[in-house]
Amino acid sequence: MTHPDPQPDPAALRAFVALAGGAAWRKRVADLGARLQPGSLAARAMQQRHALELILARLSKPELLAKAGRAERRVLAFAREAAELAKSLPEGPRARLRGLVGDGLSGNATLVPLFHLLRTAALLRARGFEVRFDGLLDGTAHDLRITRDGAEAEVVCELVSAEEGRPLHKGDWAQLVDRVNPELQTWLAAHPGRYILKMTLPEGVSDQTQLSELHSRITTMLATEKRQDSSADAILKLDPLVLAGAQAASDPQRALPARLREVFGVEAHLAVTADPSSGSVLVMAARAGRENEISLAVKRRVAAATARFSGARPGIVAVFLDDIEAAEWHSLRDTLELEGVIRRFLTEPEAKLVVAVTCTTRQEFFALGDCAPEGELRFRNPGHPAAKSVGLAPAVSSN
Repeated sequence: MTHPDPQPDPAALRAFVALAGGAAWRKRVADLGARLQPGSLAARAMQQRHALELILARLSKPELLAKAGRAERRVLAFAREAAELAKSLPEGPRARLRGLVGDGLSGNATLVPLFHLLRTAALLRARGFEVRFDGLLDGTAHDLRITRDGAEAEVVCELVSAEEGRPLHKGDWAQLVDRVNPELQTWLAAHPGRYILKMTLPEGVSDQTQLSELHSRITTMLATEKRQDSSADAILKLDPLVLAGAQAASDPQRALPARLREVFGVEAHLAVTADPSSGSVLVMAARAGRENEISLAVKRRVAAATARFSGARPGIVAVFLDDIEAAEWHSLRDTLELEGVIRRFLTEPEAKLVVAVTCTTRQEFFALGDCAPEGELRFRNPGHPAAKSVGLAPAVSSN
């Protein structure tokens, strides 16, 4: 199964909820609903992070199920896949699968690891491989064993958050924006105009204490009408906003963010606060003093994942890179930054069991925009003895 079901089946959703446990599912949906505070940046970020659960919750309403779009049908199809897999498994492996579902519905976790496993298996079956869920069936450290034309390989499915490579996490930025936004609204009402508050954070932000201190400095700066506040850990500067072509007054929530992204680049954290009554705007733009290291975060997790291979067969590390914006993902691909990091890793001794590394994101999962060809990036290890295996080629050939 690689394409969404053209006709969503409500029985598929009921089967998945049964697999999760009705009480656990209802508790999860209620918890997510309670945390979705309208208008907050943190809530929008949470909506994105928990999109799979929220989509399935929406589809429980028959009128919405009938109008399900392509992305929603895709999510439902994988929920059905999970339920059908559960039916095919003996009780012990079925309990392991229930455990994966339960893990994805707990705390800040998501269903992405489970759906990544199911999607990886589906992609490989579509390429002619026989796929066995070794991790579920036998409790192995690797997740899948694939076979084609006499060739075998083990597959490890790994989830990597882009936050692991950011000096300033998007989640922390969302918290800061939500805390300071009421003060910004008040300040804008008293100071009509267009402004930009630029923040340079040399070492990023690593804890709640730093967030609180930064919030205090911003509010104090606005209250005292200072234009600059500098220290070793943060440089704040308030200037008039001058951006040619930015239609802030007429459409501050759409045209301006796009123009700001062009100016400040994919690594900048941006937020726009507008006063509709006056047309005033204040932009916050923050950057860490050092570049993001998302590709290196992927490399570290891939290196750690090699310990999950048995060594009896070639290994494939299938990475799902989560918590990344489309512009960031395109940048990693277009600049070949990710490719360079992974290919260097494949020359190192710790990669000796790895015949290939693949990488995918929500862009590919939902088939959005300019996603990677064939649903993933693939990097083959030319130094591995199985690199030229004809049987494994559809799973490991570089694209």
